[in-house]
Amino acid sequence: MRDGRGVRWLVLGVAFVAGTAQSRVLAGVRLPEAIQLQGQELVLEHMALKEMLFFDLYVWGLYLEETPRSAREAIDFGGPKQLQMHFRRDIGREQLTGAFRDFLRHSPAMRSPEMRRGVEELVGSLRGVRKGGSLLITYLPDKGLLVSGDASRGALIPGKDFADALFDAWLRENPIYD
Repeated sequence: MRDGRGVRWLVLGVAFVAGTAQSRVLAGVRLPEAIQLQGQELVLEHMALKEMLFFDLYVWGLYLEETPRSAREAIDFGGPKQLQMHFRRDIGREQLTGAFRDFLRHSPAMRSPEMRRGVEELVGSLRGVRKGGSLLITYLPDKGLLVSGDASRGALIPGKDFADALFDAWLRENPIYD
């Protein structure tokens, strides 16, 4: 789905809406405790601050429909899930694409030619982001991985395999389950 209009309409169709008035705040970023996505309520499972040296880069939150007992269970779950990144500073396109390439290059799940094509599509959708901007990485059952937000022109990478590989890489890099 390279047509930007189609991706924008899909983003509008699955736009996240706060499910409740409750929220968590970290480093000045407020994330709702729950969001609605495709008629399902997803709950904020984890929230963390990514720092580099002395700089706050972004706050990320992971939304899932069910609380998993392990990273494997979170990855394998077939329902919708969303990773949100809310940027605490301006980040140029080259910095953002370089960081994603480096991060995904180290993942064993991303080494096949098919996964590398997905990486290039994801990275190709990225653009520079200003402080306060966001990047949303959303798995939509029967559609695939939707990349949206201020830091992306929008991309839809079909299927569950790439989404699973990306969430696997994320949860290896950011272990939140025993």
